[in-house]
Amino acid sequence: MREVKRINPDCRRGGVRIGASQANSRVTHKNHRYAFDVIVARDIKNLALVGFMGVGKSSVGRQLAQDLEFEFVDTDEMIELETGMKIPEIFAGAGEDAFRKLEAKLVADSRAWSNKVIATGGGLAAHGNNLEVLKEGSFVACLWASPETIHDRTKHQTHRPLLRADDPLGKIRALLESRESFYKQADVLVSTEQRSVREIAGNIAHQFRETQRV
Repeated sequence: MREVKRINPDCRRGGVRIGASQANSRVTHKNHRYAFDVIVARDIKNLALVGFMGVGKSSVGRQLAQDLEFEFVDTDEMIELETGMKIPEIFAGAGEDAFRKLEAKLVADSRAWSNKVIATGGGLAAHGNNLEVLKEGSFVACLWASPETIHDRTKHQTHRPLLRADDPLGKIRALLESRESFYKQADVLVSTEQRSVREIAGNIAHQFRETQRV
């Protein structure tokens, strides 16, 4: 992925950013022989961070919550609180599919939330229709970094079940490639390399405030 800072065209009308109450998300449905687009109205009340593990969603999210005077929530932490289990325990005991169902339920619930900064798990945006549903009520920013940077940040962490592999850097590259098309559907993409948390949060907060302008 190139280092870019841009607003997804779905948040613009005629080249001008539009207010949250007017923003739409375009969803493509396929029905046998025909493909058609449905415009889903967006009521943006939250800011959600997506992206691969280790890109800084929690750190940036906490700074954003402070800057915007929102509540910070982390989907992984919420799942651990609800189940009484750590994420690696859920993967080991119930499997990844069970974990993804818990994520999907949280995403569905998020449509009723307001004034929250939501840090999501690394794979949440790439499963089912999570991203589509998340965007109904949230401005979605994707944080990203190179595979090498992610590996350097996560190589000493023991709570990443998907990186328990003989070649974790190779696993990171493969997972990033499989998820890239989903991450690119975010409203804005922001690199977290060689930037401070405050700078990254300030950039995203500015973009979010623009969506609130009518």
